[in-house]
Amino acid sequence: MQAQTIRAALLLCLFVSPARSAGGTDDIAVGLRWDGPAILVEVDCFVTAPAPIAWDVLTDYAHMARYLSNLESSVIEERKDNWMRVHQVGKASQGLFTLEFDNVREVELVPPDEVRSRFMNGDFKDSTFVTRIVPSATGIRIVNSGHYVTGLWIPPLLGPALIAAGIRKQFGEIRDEILRRAAKANGPS
Repeated sequence: MQAQTIRAALLLCLFVSPARSAGGTDDIAVGLRWDGPAILVEVDCFVTAPAPIAWDVLTDYAHMARYLSNLESSVIEERKDNWMRVHQVGKASQGLFTLEFDNVREVELVPPDEVRSRFMNGDFKDSTFVTRIVPSATGIRIVNSGHYVTGLWIPPLLGPALIAAGIRKQFGEIRDEILRRAAKANGPS
């Protein structure tokens, strides 16, 4: 049980790091709920940027390791029209412990505003997510919902807070990249 607890803590490190996105992440709404072994996730992240730029970032699997800090590589192994198989490798460290991960997932693109992904194999037992770009009067909202099953014990008090913080960090890094690309597209002011 102790080895499983340590592995669960390390898996949580995939989702959390003390670094924050450049613009902060306190405004990124993350909801977590358990449904048996599944962790249900709802994310709502506002970005003041055009939807096409957000789409480019959310679907840029070939370069995702450049702007998501826990990824070492992200490779499109196979692509057919709006379907692809993506292989991502990374690691998370906490103190003396390091957990490496190696995941393959199937991604379906529904242009111009929806990305559906499903883990094929890796560290989770199951995982499916849908990410949507929703226009608003002053920008866009990135709305992400889905679930995953880790198969590992997650500490009931600390676990949810660590998972939510890590999800906020990830979406903060995505938002930072969207804003960076939007600024580049607008050129010098």
